[in-house]
Amino acid sequence: MTPQTGPGRPTIAAGAWKWLALSVAVVAVDQYSKHLIMQNFMEFDRLVLLPVLEFMRLHNEGAAFSFLSNAGGWQRWMFIGIGLAVGSGILVWLLRLPAKGRGLLAAGLALVLGGAIGNVIDRILWGHVVDFIRVHYQDWYFPAFNAADSSISIGVGLLLLDSFLDWRRSKEPAP
Repeated sequence: MTPQTGPGRPTIAAGAWKWLALSVAVVAVDQYSKHLIMQNFMEFDRLVLLPVLEFMRLHNEGAAFSFLSNAGGWQRWMFIGIGLAVGSGILVWLLRLPAKGRGLLAAGLALVLGGAIGNVIDRILWGHVVDFIRVHYQDWYFPAFNAADSSISIGVGLLLLDSFLDWRRSKEPAP
């Protein structure tokens, strides 16, 4: 029997297991795609897929948009710590969600969790995150990213949508 969060409240982890499977799938896809890139590309090698899309192996020692990438090495441990702390908080939040009725929130949390873990694994193993997807138009380039980053972005979008929908429901008149 699992512990209760209180009288009338859902059982801890009641609905989390299927969402944790999504997090595991994100980590698997992320790590496998990075493995393929690392096996087939040297750093800065590229493969043009479309006029606006290419694969190019890049190493990012910083955070989003290469923030702190030239900070001397200490940032690796800070970003590992932040990733583990945020991941732990999301895991607890996910485990405390009710089994039904919060699917959008749970999916968003699971995607962010999987992406965070994927990038933490890179930092632990390699000291940097492997990025390889580059979107561009002529001479304008969006910062390179990977499957974990995509998962985090989609997850944050779902969290924002869930928050907006909750806010909207709170403004509706009671029946």
